[in-house]
Amino acid sequence: MLKRLLAVFAVALLTLATYAVAQDLRPDHPSTYTVRKGDTLWDIATRFLTKPWLWPEIWQANPQIANPHRIYPGDVISLAYLDGEARLQVTERQPQINEYPISPIPLAQIEPFLRDLRILERVDDLPYVISLDEGRLRGAAGQLIYVRGLQDAHNGDTYAVVRPTVRYARIDDDGETRRTRATDLDWRGKAEHGIEWAKTWRDVASGGKEPLGYEVMTQARAQVIAIEGEAASLLVLDEGRDIREGDRLVAVTPQPYDLEFVPHPPRAIPAGARVMAVADGINGGSLSVVALSMGAREGVENGQVYSIWGEGPKVPDRVKHGTYSGAVWDSTKVPDAFSGHVMVFRTFDKVSYGLVMDGVRQVRPGNLLKQPDSY
Repeated sequence: MLKRLLAVFAVALLTLATYAVAQDLRPDHPSTYTVRKGDTLWDIATRFLTKPWLWPEIWQANPQIANPHRIYPGDVISLAYLDGEARLQVTERQPQINEYPISPIPLAQIEPFLRDLRILERVDDLPYVISLDEGRLRGAAGQLIYVRGLQDAHNGDTYAVVRPTVRYARIDDDGETRRTRATDLDWRGKAEHGIEWAKTWRDVASGGKEPLGYEVMTQARAQVIAIEGEAASLLVLDEGRDIREGDRLVAVTPQPYDLEFVPHPPRAIPAGARVMAVADGINGGSLSVVALSMGAREGVENGQVYSIWGEGPKVPDRVKHGTYSGAVWDSTKVPDAFSGHVMVFRTFDKVSYGLVMDGVRQVRPGNLLKQPDSY
């Protein structure tokens, strides 16, 4: 009897899941779509679904197609119903001559964050540039730089010269608020404003809060040509950004990022997860890159989609109270406001990068993160 009840319950759940996906098909969805150069997986998902992050639930790889999970320009994607379930799959594939599979999201928007930026736990204990050849203020390709802290290196070893640009920290955590701070750093890896730096460290030092990491930018690559005592000479290999005293060095790692990920909802979201920073500005919108206050340790993975919310402020009730003090004491928190969706494309231990895929309001540091269908 129990087995029969469990079987009925499982069928009911499957029916509900199928109904839910069918309900999320766009009313104007096409029956077929021919993929074009410049399309992204997100673009194609939005043609068929009102919730693009449900793509994995509707995609069915065709075993008769080479590389069935990859989609190329010229492919024909068809919508069909198999045993009553809506399914998408590639039904026609054109010869792939010098063609690359489409990317999940626009690579042009995220390329610098894949190639040139990364998050490190610490920077103070890394080897650093102590001087430039001939007293130069800035180094470039073909010039020598002198580095301290590479005693264990060997001639011919190649390093990336990086510069700390932002320091991320969690400055309080009551289980729900989880305030964070992104502090801009100068060329020495120190805060641009001493007061802000001191305040960040004061907040972190009190209450047991934690640093989340340093964002560092790759300036160029350099190769060890001589080591003598504590100092090493390195030749700058390529035309990158300028190199200065205080820049750090890290080992070059081949392809340290992922380019194959699929939009999907997260299993859970830590309380108080927030947008910590918006690239190149205070506010952002569609196709802006943002830094998120959670990473692999919280279960974040590439492709996860979150909704972004502006936290509703407490508003003084000036209608009910005639005095300002009375209005302030009787403040009411208004609901959070939906701003858009963000998709994670690179994950570190405590921080991740995401691309804002759509937006109805400006995205700001401090915005909350929720499940993608919370709006």
